[in-house]
Amino acid sequence: MPTFTTNDDVTLTYQDSGGPGGGVPLVMLHGWGQTQAMFHHQLGGLGDRRVITFDQRGHGLSGKPHHGYRIARLAQDFVQLLDHLGLDQVDALGWSMGASVLWSHIDNHGTSRLRRLVVVDQPAAVAAVPWMSAAEQTESGAIFDVGGLLALNGDLHGPDGATVREAFVRSMFSGDTAPEVWEFVANEITATPAYAAVPLLFDHCAQDWRDVLPRIDVPALVLGCDGSHVSPDSQRYIADRIPGAELHVFPTTEASSHFVFLENPAAFNTVLDKFLS
Repeated sequence: MPTFTTNDDVTLTYQDSGGPGGGVPLVMLHGWGQTQAMFHHQLGGLGDRRVITFDQRGHGLSGKPHHGYRIARLAQDFVQLLDHLGLDQVDALGWSMGASVLWSHIDNHGTSRLRRLVVVDQPAAVAAVPWMSAAEQTESGAIFDVGGLLALNGDLHGPDGATVREAFVRSMFSGDTAPEVWEFVANEITATPAYAAVPLLFDHCAQDWRDVLPRIDVPALVLGCDGSHVSPDSQRYIADRIPGAELHVFPTTEASSHFVFLENPAAFNTVLDKFLS
């Protein structure tokens, strides 16, 4: 696969379908501990649309340095990928942590390089801090309190970190997951070393993006799933806060996890392609 090197000397691996459609390309950003391979059903499943995926630093086949494990740095890597490919405007999809990377990009650079934005199953704030009211904690979609976040990171860094990581990701599935889907996910998470995964997860979960949402001024689609560990109500909140955003929540009859694009790529691709078209 092709690569490029960031300005802090990290080699990142990407794929470019190079579809002949001639329209605005779609760049897809994966979540924490996962890889661009999560999107293999979309790389070739969206007709002739040009689709670009990449392994973020510390993940997949990309470089795994001992620096830069912050959402802001990952957002800069995204910019440098666009620069490397000479892309002035793209459609961008962020799943899970990938959505946070795009929110960070918007916070710092605005939306001038984005035609459309797709946010997939990511809370506006993952950790509930003490100064949030109970209502704010619910609407933000907070999964942990601060103590829970610290405990998880401590366990991930400990001697049983691999087991803890697998159990954490397994908790993102609520239904009868096809064995091949789970085996694929479980294998991909092994590519990220703890020295990268732990500080990045902490930084990711410590962010609060609620104030960015009303400043998103491009067409946006928010995707959730009734069977995910991320509350669909938090996705409804995000769609309400982004001006003019569309919302689609996949029912448990179609998927039952944080990984709709793997569980039911046909349903996912249909919704995505309709919005991008």
